[in-house]
Amino acid sequence: MQFKYEGIKCGDVLAELGKIPSNSVHLAITSPPYNVGKDYDNHNDKMNYKEYLKWLNSVWKETKRVLVPGGRFCLNIAPTGIKDFTPIHHDFIAQLRKIGMIFRAEIVWYKQTMLKRTAWGSFKSPSNPHIVPSWEYVLVFSKFQPKLEGEQKNADITPEEFMKFSDGFWQIPPETQRNGHPAPFPEELIYRLIKFYSYKGNTVLDMFGGTGTVAVVAKKTSRNFIHIDISKEYCKVAEKRLDSAKEKLSQAKLNIIIDEN
Repeated sequence: MQFKYEGIKCGDVLAELGKIPSNSVHLAITSPPYNVGKDYDNHNDKMNYKEYLKWLNSVWKETKRVLVPGGRFCLNIAPTGIKDFTPIHHDFIAQLRKIGMIFRAEIVWYKQTMLKRTAWGSFKSPSNPHIVPSWEYVLVFSKFQPKLEGEQKNADITPEEFMKFSDGFWQIPPETQRNGHPAPFPEELIYRLIKFYSYKGNTVLDMFGGTGTVAVVAKKTSRNFIHIDISKEYCKVAEKRLDSAKEKLSQAKLNIIIDEN
């Protein structure tokens, strides 16, 4: 089933996911709230951990439902805390495998964030040193089967991009333009995932869409998008970013027409 919908849905993640037909999304990309007390608009980021996992398990089940057979789910996550280390990525992997998702890959996103380090632990001593993660993971799953059906003419990744992106160590600096969000995606990370894991014309979902990076990059790469977020403020920012992206795309097409004539 081809579900051709493009737009922003501002509301509760489970309620909005429930409106999407089964087997209609080709690629889901998201990074959920980490439950570490970040200042998200309209979201409690400090739940009881068991409650947090139970809530997200319901989101994973709905994500699986809306994906087409062979559809991919790219989950960006990092272990949290130093003193109270929580291997949250392990818990998510266990949840997703338990509901039947196929674990396909583990991409290491090296963020190069060690320049202003302050948390050393027992400095210059093996007593109790701290390892501060300068990376995050992108965990990749697929539904039912490894292969995503599609026409080769709609595969728009270049040979150079394919070879570069297939190396699972991605050196991408974190986003500096936050647009009011505490942890936005860099566009380069989303660009790589969309080009590597989907065809032109596919539908890309971000169920914790924030300020709209996934939607914007999907639009720029000729994909449809579904953006879900509970925050009205984030949705407004996403709409502005999409309007700007559409205007630039229209201008680029106009320039091509002028050049050809």
